[in-house]
Amino acid sequence: MAILKDEVRSDDSTGANVAKVDMKFEIVVIPVSDIDRAKEFYASLGWRLDADYDNGSDFRVIQFTPPGSACSVIFGRNVTAAAPGSAQGLYLIVSDVAAARNALLARGIEVTEVFHGAGTYSGPDEPYLFGRVRVNGPDPEHRSYRSFASFHDPDGNGWIFQEITTRLPGRIDSAATSFASATDLATALRRAAAAHGEHEKRTGGQRDENWPDWYSAYMLAEQSGKELPQ
Repeated sequence: MAILKDEVRSDDSTGANVAKVDMKFEIVVIPVSDIDRAKEFYASLGWRLDADYDNGSDFRVIQFTPPGSACSVIFGRNVTAAAPGSAQGLYLIVSDVAAARNALLARGIEVTEVFHGAGTYSGPDEPYLFGRVRVNGPDPEHRSYRSFASFHDPDGNGWIFQEITTRLPGRIDSAATSFASATDLATALRRAAAAHGEHEKRTGGQRDENWPDWYSAYMLAEQSGKELPQ
């Protein structure tokens, strides 16, 4: 089969041209001590139960998938040698961290307040990607990647909500923008509507008949990390 030109790249290690192979991250294994307790907890989050296989003796595996996620988690009997509760820094990307937090609180799950980092990589709080000192409240400038909330499962495995509204440049193919769920799409439309309202103010307050084109350009640029239209 012919390989399209844009599917061939240079391998940095050998200099040879090799075909690009998609590698889709599928599963994260989390260590738990009580399988049924863990199953009850992850079901209570509203995650989809995909499988519960038990061979009746020495093996059991349970799989859950968070809403809108292409990656799932598994746990069970003889699926990992890691110590229960040792999985930390498991990131759940959300478009609205306050809404994600409130959704879990409504389900009776204990979640931290929304917080942001103090810009330091040492301190007494739990470690996470952007430092260890947590400051209450969302990022003051509401920057993408900078606002968080966290929770733990009954074994202490640590999960972190990270709010991302605009991706860094190059992270998303600008020609293949997609949304993981209707909720993500609706949230993106609300951000575009707010930005378009400011755009109309700058243009004298007149109705923009081409608002669908403006929305599309804004949402595409936001997802792909390009400069937002003004």
